[in-house]
Amino acid sequence: MKGIGRMRNLSGESGTVVAFRRKERAAPVDHELAPSPRIAAARRDQRSLMDTVYEAGTLPVAAGDRETKLLASRLLVYGFLTIDEVGEDGASRRLRPSEAIRAGRDRPWRLSRASRGVSLSVPIPARDGFLFEMA
Repeated sequence: MKGIGRMRNLSGESGTVVAFRRKERAAPVDHELAPSPRIAAARRDQRSLMDTVYEAGTLPVAAGDRETKLLASRLLVYGFLTIDEVGEDGASRRLRPSEAIRAGRDRPWRLSRASRGVSLSVPIPARDGFLFEMA
């Protein structure tokens, strides 16, 4: 039986207790913790989109630009952007997160920085700390 050599008996007043040592793990290597190239690219794209909107103030998005709309929807859910859908007559309508996620390619969008004091739509889970990694 494997691991028997590592066990030792500890006798005490309450009886016999068998203790064993766990094999110590080596410190994780950096490449084990690194995200896949696809995930890393998505993180950079989100950060780049947010930086562009914050610098420009607003950013128009073409109706058929599905990739940018998906990134913007994620940033809207976390409260970093606002999304206005631009109608054929030029009038804009603010989208809620649920609408933005389901939105199709029918109409163009205008992205803008979320106003201050707006609370997040949902709390940011600790595992999503990657959303805006430090440069």
